[in-house]
Amino acid sequence: MNALLPLVVMLTGYLLGSIPFGWLAGRWWGGIDLRELGSGSTGATNVLRQMGKGPALVVFLLDVLKGSAAVLLAKALLQPLLISASSDWWVVAAGLAALAGHIWPIWLGCKGGKAVATGLGMLLGLVPAVGLACFGLFLATLTVSRIVSLSSVVAALSLPLLMQGSFMTAGTGLRPAYLALAVLTTVLVVWRHRANLGRLIAGTEPKLGSKSGAN
Repeated sequence: MNALLPLVVMLTGYLLGSIPFGWLAGRWWGGIDLRELGSGSTGATNVLRQMGKGPALVVFLLDVLKGSAAVLLAKALLQPLLISASSDWWVVAAGLAALAGHIWPIWLGCKGGKAVATGLGMLLGLVPAVGLACFGLFLATLTVSRIVSLSSVVAALSLPLLMQGSFMTAGTGLRPAYLALAVLTTVLVVWRHRANLGRLIAGTEPKLGSKSGAN
């Protein structure tokens, strides 16, 4: 069983990440299918545009929670059984599986959200200081620009530097698995926002409060 446990934890991470809280909120709360409205994303931003602040906040918090749950469960089950360097990679794999589940949920034909809130939750469970720093940068950029996609991309691009800085501050030495996670998360979030980046360059990306656009 111990040999299979890492794979079970990874699968559990994917299943946690794939819980489509935004889609469920749309169905249960508003009687709508978010995949057919706005950006088609099941994330909190599209919930905000289609249903308002209350449902969006609930979805955001639940998406954060599932990202945290994936890595905290992996830590609790794997780190007592494996040496730290080995378990790091499996914990990271569980976190990435949660991101994959959110982006490509099996229940919705692999059409989900953009992994920002779930990525934040994953970071808060893995390295809380880095997660809080990313969230602070997101909020600061959002306050100035009022553009969710720009704020998400700025926070994502900062992640590898913040992760590296956390190693230096803590004096724990480099943890390659965590740094790899930071880089892969950055790539995933930026890739999921590639259409938004095109609109940002064109000057047509909607700001917070607008119902139009495809955030």
